[in-house]
Amino acid sequence: MPNLEAQERQEYGRDLAPPSQHRRAIAPIAPRAEAERRQRTQDQASLFARLYLTLGHGRAAIGRLIEEEAAHGRAILFAPIYMGLGAIFWFKVDSDPPPQAVLVALLLLAGGFLFKRDAGRVFRHVLFAGMLVSLGMALAQWESWRASTVMLDSAVTTTFTGRIERRESYDNGRWRYVVKVDATEKPAIRRAPGRVTIFVRKQAEPFNLGDRIQGRARLTPPAGPALPHLNDFAFSSYFNGIGANGFAYGTPELLSPDGDVTKEPLLDQADIWLAGLRNSIGDRIRRTLPGDTGAFAAALVTDERRAISDETTEALRTAGLTHIIAISGLNMALSAGIFYIGLRYLFSLFPGVAQAWPTKKVAAFGALVTVTAYYLISGFGVSAERAFIMMAIVLVAVLFDRPSISLRNVALSAIVILILSPSQVLGPSFQMSYAATLALVSGYTLWKRRQHRESIFSRSRLLSPLLFVSRFFGGVLSTSFVGGASTAIFSIEHFHRLATYGLAANLAAMPIVSFIVMPFGMMAMLLMPLGLDAPFWKVTGEGLELVILIAKTVAGWGGDITFGRQAGWLLPTFIAGFLIMTMLRTHLRHVGLLLLLSAIGAAAFSSGMPKPDLMISEDGVLVALRQDDILATNRERPQAFIFEQWQKALMAAEHQPPTILPADSRLPHVSKADRRRRLSTEEQNAVRKAMDEALDQVMQGSFACQKGAWCVAMLENGAMLVTIEDAAYLPPACDTANIVITPIKLRLDRCRSGAMLFTDATLRQTGSVEMNFNADMPIISTAFDNPQRPWMRHRTYDWRTGTFGAPIRSASPVSDSGE
Repeated sequence: MPNLEAQERQEYGRDLAPPSQHRRAIAPIAPRAEAERRQRTQDQASLFARLYLTLGHGRAAIGRLIEEEAAHGRAILFAPIYMGLGAIFWFKVDSDPPPQAVLVALLLLAGGFLFKRDAGRVFRHVLFAGMLVSLGMALAQWESWRASTVMLDSAVTTTFTGRIERRESYDNGRWRYVVKVDATEKPAIRRAPGRVTIFVRKQAEPFNLGDRIQGRARLTPPAGPALPHLNDFAFSSYFNGIGANGFAYGTPELLSPDGDVTKEPLLDQADIWLAGLRNSIGDRIRRTLPGDTGAFAAALVTDERRAISDETTEALRTAGLTHIIAISGLNMALSAGIFYIGLRYLFSLFPGVAQAWPTKKVAAFGALVTVTAYYLISGFGVSAERAFIMMAIVLVAVLFDRPSISLRNVALSAIVILILSPSQVLGPSFQMSYAATLALVSGYTLWKRRQHRESIFSRSRLLSPLLFVSRFFGGVLSTSFVGGASTAIFSIEHFHRLATYGLAANLAAMPIVSFIVMPFGMMAMLLMPLGLDAPFWKVTGEGLELVILIAKTVAGWGGDITFGRQAGWLLPTFIAGFLIMTMLRTHLRHVGLLLLLSAIGAAAFSSGMPKPDLMISEDGVLVALRQDDILATNRERPQAFIFEQWQKALMAAEHQPPTILPADSRLPHVSKADRRRRLSTEEQNAVRKAMDEALDQVMQGSFACQKGAWCVAMLENGAMLVTIEDAAYLPPACDTANIVITPIKLRLDRCRSGAMLFTDATLRQTGSVEMNFNADMPIISTAFDNPQRPWMRHRTYDWRTGTFGAPIRSASPVSDSGE
């Protein structure tokens, strides 16, 4: 054995210790491992302790920042936000919240806020927020009751009699009238709307306000969303008091002139008088400045924008200059500022007057009178109302020696508007206007808080003109950038487009508007009663021609980027981040910047909302299939109003019309007189065979149509789609297709064969429809699920029975054989 150990030592070159020695060598390792384990445990505990302390310090820091924000006393800034949230919630839910519950919640929360003064600051703010949310809901309910607009339930051709309350000219010789309807006949509408808009073509001399007219017209209900999540025009029509839109057949007959206006209530007489004054001013401007220049100038004064040609309007929109046309904060601010500065300069020429009188307050009062007159002749538009309230608060603040430009004034104006008409909170005009105003006022506040350093250039008299010019253009550049950046997401969300060269266009156009258009336009308005306004309008027209030239030049560069529908979370996230960033004063506002950057980054890497494969208009007339950026329709000339919205929302530029099949003598002829007759078995078989043959003549995803009868298309998933123009073709369509669409008023929701059936009756319950075929089962999205809101309820009205909510049968009497 010793020899073997010696041999192993020699072979491996090492000493082999006996087992007892190995155990003695290994024994000290156990305490060392235990010590290391304890050290790791202590390190982890220390790490958690440091993390806990860090979180504690973070909570404490956040608490200090919140306390600092509360110390600034900015709770009033959040009042319109909470009221707006309550209004949005009321308008967006599927059914009217119980008004009793809203009122009880408002009273309880208001009582808790007023009497729980010893509660914590956070708890009181929660009560404050809940109270204002409930108030916003109550105001929305009240506005809905106050409007109570009767909406036309379905399209009809009738003879109307009514009185003209508004009128507006178009560039192509058309006139748009708002008519208060007195009666309808042939047929008499059982549930007639109170006010309608009527378009009259090629009328040489327009009717005067107050005239009673009678004529034959085609009336249609206000349109709902062209696709789910798009603009609901019926919503705005309801709160504007318009129950139907239509066009007249020929020129209506004048029954009596405007002499019977005196029989109307006093407020209506004043409204008609102001509307007549506004029309006369617009006519005078257009006579002095013909063409787009005159229409542009009239729009700046009276807000009648439809007389501007489509070419110029599109150029202004592409160049980002449409805000000049709208009577908004820019126009009100320029008019008030020009009058205010001009009047103060005039007072400065008389030192005795300047020393004896508070010329600043006198000028502010004069500017307030000026903007009030401007608002009265501007037509009470939404943007004009908002701009007037904001400017009036600013000028009143000057009268009471308060800061004129502040976020509190912006919040007060928003509160006034939400009290008067909370429905505006969903409109793009309200959102874009207040976004730009918040961004500009917040930026101005930060600019004032910076440390001013006087440079050597500011002390030089020779360089003062250059400094003035640089500051002016710097101000235009900064305000255009801030205003454009703050409203970009709203332009994308509501209009699906963004003008990328708006900064350059505003930089070139705003000096012209500020120094030529508005000053000379104001002088022209002041001298119009004396008949001395024409020379000043000429100068104003020269300035507007330059603005139009700039718009067309910038529009020629392109830069108008189209965006499709965005994800539903994008706009709320952006608004939350934007409000935090602009309304807070501490470092908490950087949280808003993070939200903004996160929203923009997520939107940049996402594809937006899924694009549908099939779209159906709310009346069932227009149907389209989408493949990439091509929309194939069942109409050679689709309805522009609907189709253009589809193109923008889906970013589909190309239109593929249907293939029109030649007339086939084998097919039955269905005239309007016997349009609901049943086809015989032989006729149905001929129609089925013709539909099958038509599919072989077109590519997948496009339509083949037998004009005035039916259209067929093969979908990507192999399903067959048929649209029919007459109920006589329903049996063969149900037997042949998987999806049948018709604009006919059939109270059925499916075929007996199992095919999906979309009719006028079913679409009235859902609005427009879109489908995706990527999954095993089609994913169907509708514009709304429950048409029981006030601006939708007319869809459930059945004029035959005079009742709401007539039932739709769940099964069709049409069998697979057509019997």
